[in-house]
This record gives sequence, structure tokens and C-alpha cells, in this order.
Amino acid sequence: MFGDSLMAIVVILGFVVLGGAILFAKTRNKQTPEEIRRTEEATRRNYHEQSAEDRARTP
Repeated sequence: MFGDSLMAIVVILGFVVLGGAILFAKTRNKQTPEEIRRTEEATRRNYHEQSAEDRARTP
């Protein structure tokens, strides 16, 4: 009887901890429009540089 109650408590606590972790991650990973713009710009620049390097290596 005690084992069933303990298992129910563990399952409920696990659900609460998992929900808290997901909520924490979602709130920490928000980006401002400026951060998104900088990230996109840096990605385009890296792709452009890589393409230039690839063209330079091709005979």
C-alpha cells in the first residue's frame, strides 16, 4: 500500500519538475528583434564567406 502512494508522489513530482524545467527554458531563450537580426546577419555572412572559400578551392 505504501509503495503505491510513494509511486504516485514520485510521478506527480516528476511532472511538476519537468514542467518547471520547460517553463524555465522557454523564458530564458527569448530573443529580442535586434538579437534575431544580428544572428541572421552573421549567418548570411558566414554562408557568403564559406561560398567564397569553396569557389577559391575549386579548380
